[in-house]
Amino acid sequence: MTSLVLRENVDGIAILTLNRPQALNALSPALFVELRGHVTSLALETDEIGCVILRGEGRSFSAGNDLKAMQAGEQAPYPMYQAEVVEMIEDLPQPVIAEVQGHCYTGALELVLACDLLICGESAKFADTHGKWGLTPIWGMSQRLPQRIGVLNAKEMMYTGRVVSGEEAFEIGLANRCVPDARLHEETMQLAREIVGNSWHTLRADKMLVNRSQDYGLKEGLAFERKNSPGREAGAAERLSGFRKE
Repeated sequence: MTSLVLRENVDGIAILTLNRPQALNALSPALFVELRGHVTSLALETDEIGCVILRGEGRSFSAGNDLKAMQAGEQAPYPMYQAEVVEMIEDLPQPVIAEVQGHCYTGALELVLACDLLICGESAKFADTHGKWGLTPIWGMSQRLPQRIGVLNAKEMMYTGRVVSGEEAFEIGLANRCVPDARLHEETMQLAREIVGNSWHTLRADKMLVNRSQDYGLKEGLAFERKNSPGREAGAAERLSGFRKE
């Protein structure tokens, strides 16, 4: 049986690939079960994996929730299972980069919003289509989209369901950069290699401090950082002694 989510490890980078290209990587319950297994493993592999890439096979990242599976009565193991998996991605110790081409609609948009960074191809198309189907968000759209692009832009996307191009996604802060599709994976891998070239101890601390501080105002966030920053990595003195200005 073909795996719905593939994993490849390259130089400390784990690449997770949604593998339903014939269905535009629609997010079926079975796909989420496989994705959760990979994410659970990655959370325990902080010595082996320093960065994670989440991508889709074929011409689209994902067209979103699998409506055919919903109509057929397919269900996740329990309610809010998918929402938990999205949150588990957000909570991974390692930085996660979303690599997006083609469709990235609704549930897929909620999935990439849980990633720390996002690089998209020029073919990328982002949309929240909950309103077209009479659905409401439960995987985090109402919280993460305003945090990413601001309340005004988020409300427009959510209220209208309009499609946002890759170029516009970069302009409004949804994506870190928009590149030609032919260079998308290369650019994503280059960013991941830059990340894993730094201290993984620092990367994990940075992610934890930034993510957790979103729960606070400025003063409370500063106090949280001072209290919870884990301090220097073992061997940091050697890193400092080897530093050279470029």
